[in-house]
Amino acid sequence: MDGIATLFSVVPNAMILVDAQGSIVLANERLCHLFGCAEGALAGHSVADLMPQRYRDTHAQHLDAYFRAPYVRELGIGMELVALRADGSEFPVEISLNPYYAADAVFTVASIRAITDRKASESRIKHLNRILTMHSRINALIVRAHDREELFREACRISVEAGAFTMAWIGLLDADGLKLRVAASYGQRADEYLREIENEVPLMAGPAGTAIREDRPVWIQDLQNSPLTAPGHQRIKRFGWRSLAALPLHRAGSPIAVLVLYAGEIGAFDDEEEQQLAELATNLSFAIDHIEKERKLTYLAYYDVLTGLANRTLFLNRVTYYLRSAISGRHKLAVFLIDLDRFKNINDSLGQLAGDKLLKQVAKWLTRQAGDANMLARLDADHFAVVIPEIKPEDDVATLVEQWMKALRDHPFGVKSSTFRISAKVGISMYPEDGNNAATLFKHAEAALKQTKVSRNRYLFHTPKMTEMMAGKFALENQLRQALDKHEFTLHYQPKVNMVTGELTGVEALIRWNDPRTGLVPPGRFTPMLEETGLIYEVGRWALGKAIEDYLRWRRSGLQAVRIAVNVSPLQLRNRHFISDIEAAIGSAAEAAGGLELEITEGLIMEDVEYSIATLRAIRAMGVSIAIDDFGTGFSSLSYLSKLPLDTLKIDRSFVIDLTEAPEGLAQVSTIINLAHSLSLKVVAEGVETSEQARLLRMLGCNEMQGFFLSKALPSEIFEARYLVPHPAGQSYREGQPVEG
Repeated sequence: MDGIATLFSVVPNAMILVDAQGSIVLANERLCHLFGCAEGALAGHSVADLMPQRYRDTHAQHLDAYFRAPYVRELGIGMELVALRADGSEFPVEISLNPYYAADAVFTVASIRAITDRKASESRIKHLNRILTMHSRINALIVRAHDREELFREACRISVEAGAFTMAWIGLLDADGLKLRVAASYGQRADEYLREIENEVPLMAGPAGTAIREDRPVWIQDLQNSPLTAPGHQRIKRFGWRSLAALPLHRAGSPIAVLVLYAGEIGAFDDEEEQQLAELATNLSFAIDHIEKERKLTYLAYYDVLTGLANRTLFLNRVTYYLRSAISGRHKLAVFLIDLDRFKNINDSLGQLAGDKLLKQVAKWLTRQAGDANMLARLDADHFAVVIPEIKPEDDVATLVEQWMKALRDHPFGVKSSTFRISAKVGISMYPEDGNNAATLFKHAEAALKQTKVSRNRYLFHTPKMTEMMAGKFALENQLRQALDKHEFTLHYQPKVNMVTGELTGVEALIRWNDPRTGLVPPGRFTPMLEETGLIYEVGRWALGKAIEDYLRWRRSGLQAVRIAVNVSPLQLRNRHFISDIEAAIGSAAEAAGGLELEITEGLIMEDVEYSIATLRAIRAMGVSIAIDDFGTGFSSLSYLSKLPLDTLKIDRSFVIDLTEAPEGLAQVSTIINLAHSLSLKVVAEGVETSEQARLLRMLGCNEMQGFFLSKALPSEIFEARYLVPHPAGQSYREGQPVEG
């Protein structure tokens, strides 16, 4: 044994020698120190004494099996056990085994390494991953939830199921801001625990109340010894709660609720988790604000929120009411639709707040002119409607309109120390000449107003010719509905290539209408009607599904499956069901999201930046890429641009043209490319038509390009044959060698 004893004295590890009966023959100094024993004190003891009682029977069986067929088990292969120190404390260890053959017996040499720090690190990583999962799932909830009670209930459930908290509850302040009531909770025995709290101590007196009153997160790492929970230490111990986080939730910047999370271990929150949970509370506050706005809009379903006037729905109801009187009284009735001139210019130059103030002033002026707010409506941004319930035989409607328009032009409206004179265009329809129901009168007044915009007239009465024009629009709408039902829409694909290697990197899907009566219809002829009628929702869903269907088919066929970019319309992005539309399009195919990119115009994103950020984050979390389209035309704020969850920036075609047309064009494009690269975004130039443009873009470091220089948008079968199947022509772009299209 002298040789093994000498080895034990010099090796850096804790070592022990055990015989076939499980008795300790030799233990070195490092092992004794690890287990808190005096050197030499372990000799003759059973090795089972070094482990908790609950493991000893099983260990005896393993020991017997090992000595029947000894083998080498090295460190790092996953043999982890729980060890017992002399003071009774337990700690995790990793063990290696080696048989040691003496002259007359076989022994086992065990090397033991404490892995307390490693296990703690693994535990923290695992817990943080749960926090991140919880964060992601609650963010997805925020996008789809449209009811505060649902938001609170599901947030508590996700906190427990995904975040591994033992309990979660949300408290809501009463109208006076003096008391907290439990609005939602989740977790085993949650209801029992919260009932006991409310019976014993007011919720405002504990950690939740502190978070609300002081408007700050409260972190308690040892609940059973915290002064904030002093009255309930015994109850807390009985339920097994050890740590707590109380996070204030806001509406309009003021704390109105609190999210309280319980953990079963002491010291459950480190700096990184606190940061994640604080951000989660900020996102929940955003959702509360958003839901409250939706609730108000639902409550005010028949009124314009800004001006307090009726909206279109209520206006038509009132016209119907006034029509009954006109029919029974056998007198005329008039409907005016009013469009303010150049209001958008004022709104853009002075800002939305100034524009809103101006609209309120116009609404008050119109109310004074009409004499009754019930005769008015605000239809959209700068459109108003007026009904004149009774037109007497001696009344001259044209004179009345001219008087109103002159009075409007002469009236000074003050905004931001500036005075504005407003003019307008008016479309007029009359009962009984132009219809005998509200919808028809409104439609005919709308046709008259649209005609004023293409003529030099300030006002126009409805004529049958205008109705014919409107009928043409209705016919087109009907044809488009049939086109959707009969699968007449198709996708054409325009390739994008890497500017250095010439390799195909992606495609943009562009919708076309294959009208059996006239052939292929360009999008400019039908897209505005899709937007106007709301058909864009159905056609947009079809385009998403078709693009993903083609992408998956390419993959299954062994073709080069590149990411497909699909344009998103303003109506789609603002639609609250847009997220679920994307989820439905992706379906259950794990690889589908990786084949989709959404192209969203810069101007659309900037209309409501905060909403855009939240929506795009939810989309990107699915694995879908996001590109900002027509960059340079929407006046983005750099501070907002850096916050947007983007992958790609597309340079607008107008800038590409200016590369060779205007001296400053090169500098503008260079600035855009450098800005994008500083934000780690890929840059794609669209509308590239000449080799000189391609050369300059490549010199400036642009990553990819598309345009007629490479190829026009192609039907899918032609695109697939030309670009997705390797052949000498059309496989890649090289300087001065455009791909035919």
